[in-house]
Amino acid sequence: MHEQLLQRARDIRLAIFDVDGVLTDGRLYFLTDGSEFKTFNTLDGHGIKMLINSGVRTAIISGRKTPVVERRAQNLGIQHLYQGREDKLVVLDELLAELGLSYSEVAYLGDDLPDLPVIRRVGLGMAVASADSFVRAHSHGVTQARGGEGAAREFCELIMRAQGTLAAAQNAYL
Repeated sequence: MHEQLLQRARDIRLAIFDVDGVLTDGRLYFLTDGSEFKTFNTLDGHGIKMLINSGVRTAIISGRKTPVVERRAQNLGIQHLYQGREDKLVVLDELLAELGLSYSEVAYLGDDLPDLPVIRRVGLGMAVASADSFVRAHSHGVTQARGGEGAAREFCELIMRAQGTLAAAQNAYL
């Protein structure tokens, strides 16, 4: 199965991430003033930065809308951010039209049923280890790491490994 994932990852030009349950552990934190906060994994963040530096575009599509996600996307250099969008397939089609890409050139990492139409449509559709079991069963692959615990890093490194850019990115730190 791993070889099939690498084959699917070779032509990826755009990697898309869900937020809750993928870039976070899925828990929602609400403060008494009504504001919300999320915790993100720094390993995931560096993986996304490495992927961007390797030439792959990135996007977030989230059904929820919070300022903290906008800040995180800006900090990481994620080029395309869509929040408060429940129909993720519609967003995907808009983004592909804008960028002139095909479904086969897109990778998506999700965790729940609203992610499934995109996971099934794109060239590389993956679920995090902590994803809903139905979503895991209908994805091309499942990360070993859980959402918010390195799953996005694993996903980014898989794409970079397939495209031959991972070793150079890692070796730059030696």
